[in-house]
Amino acid sequence: MDGSGGFDAARKRVLVIGAGPGGLASAMLLRAAGAEVTLLEKEDQPGGRTGAIRRDGFTFDIGPTFFLYPEIPREIFAACGYDFDAEVELVKLDPMYRLQFDDGRMIDATADVERLTAQVAKIDARDARNVAGYLEANRAKFEAFRPILQRPFASLRDLAQPDMLKALPKFRPWSTVDGELHRWFRNPDVRVAFSFQSKYLGMSPFKCPSLFTIIAHVEYGFGVWHPKGGCNAITAAMARVARRMGVDIRLSEQVKRLKVEGRRAVGAVTAKGDYDADAVVMNADFAHAMTTLVPDAARKRWTDKRIASKSYSCSTFMLYLGIEGTLPDMQHHTIAFSGDYQRNVAEIDAGKAPLDPTIYVQNASRTDPTLAPEGHSALYVLAPVGNLTGGEDWAALAPAYREKILDRASRLAGRDIRSAIRTEIMYTPDDWRSKLSVYNGATFNLAHNLGQMLHYRPRNRFEDIDGVYLTGGGTHPGSGLPTIFESARIASKLCAEDMGLPGAGAMTTTLPMEAAE
Repeated sequence: MDGSGGFDAARKRVLVIGAGPGGLASAMLLRAAGAEVTLLEKEDQPGGRTGAIRRDGFTFDIGPTFFLYPEIPREIFAACGYDFDAEVELVKLDPMYRLQFDDGRMIDATADVERLTAQVAKIDARDARNVAGYLEANRAKFEAFRPILQRPFASLRDLAQPDMLKALPKFRPWSTVDGELHRWFRNPDVRVAFSFQSKYLGMSPFKCPSLFTIIAHVEYGFGVWHPKGGCNAITAAMARVARRMGVDIRLSEQVKRLKVEGRRAVGAVTAKGDYDADAVVMNADFAHAMTTLVPDAARKRWTDKRIASKSYSCSTFMLYLGIEGTLPDMQHHTIAFSGDYQRNVAEIDAGKAPLDPTIYVQNASRTDPTLAPEGHSALYVLAPVGNLTGGEDWAALAPAYREKILDRASRLAGRDIRSAIRTEIMYTPDDWRSKLSVYNGATFNLAHNLGQMLHYRPRNRFEDIDGVYLTGGGTHPGSGLPTIFESARIASKLCAEDMGLPGAGAMTTTLPMEAAE
């Protein structure tokens, strides 16, 4: 690998649009494979939704705050000749998070199965006996599906591969996450405790395919981690390494349109320049990018009409709060469930703002003092809400909803936090759309139902335009940082092979599992 940063004019040119985690990983991998890579990002910092908000000495992650399965970025960095753990300092959390029920009961989730079983026994002693078996079943499911989620799906034929057919009985595609949990746990609160992870995909556990119970194994089997500085430290490290490798990262340069000749993408146009390319990797929000950067007539399958007809994930209402004082009774991660979780989920599915919302609060300052001035706390407060298809008037609703969310957060803190707020930023679904170009304000992209998974999602080698490769939550395998990193590996390998890059065959370095311990 040439780490000097100098480009060879004979190299193939790749243009990456969007410096989110998928775009940054793709840029690193394609540069390592031998391409000349230019990355265009409309914001003044890399990271996209995995970037940072910095204000008054406080640092907040914009989007993801749970960091799971660091094995994948470790392998991506290793494939590029770098050591992820030398670039990002990780802290393993135990307990991983607190699950708070409306009546005061709680579970402090831990990867220690004996302690976890005791926690669940406080909710239901009979169900507690099934915890170890449930986790083991999901370990087996994860091992069966991991190789499947690491490769592209281009047609129905890919569903007939031998390992896919062998894994299907474990998938139970006719069932949902909640339905699968019924096989193990009778108590609805215990089922909620092991199914809330479907919200990482922006979906209801009552609709999310049963495959995604494997997220519980990713947590309990590999741990929940906090990167020092927040999850934005991961994308900052990727940008830092990409620049060392010679990737040309251009910030504050928004793409205005994709250049298409016939069926082939040949570059992109920004307000600052005209870029030619042999291939384009698209990391922008899929639905927004296609409907704004590419003429409808240039897309045969993914037309504007078809994109509009698809199902999309929920959105989120966000408060980023700089608080004077510390909150020692609040865990690093807390999920506080609605008193009526099923109604809460139904309201979100209907596109509404729930009357009694479930909220998630991150109090990361108790683990990481770099996030706030001394004696202060950086609070990240999220409530899942309906996306913009539900017709809520967020400009009118936001002030009252803020009070509702602050009431809930104050209950968790044990005191009213309003008087301690020293800085505050609010995001509504409207803001996700206007500030971060998220289609319908659907924070987690296309929904993960059976009709929008595997080959039914937009494909990593985009089927409508030659020379375009997709990474991010809107393509296969789906939303969430681990799957977005996988999408980058898949898209980059396809792109490298199609262009005949010299390093295409060595793009994936799989580390031994003990390297992650």
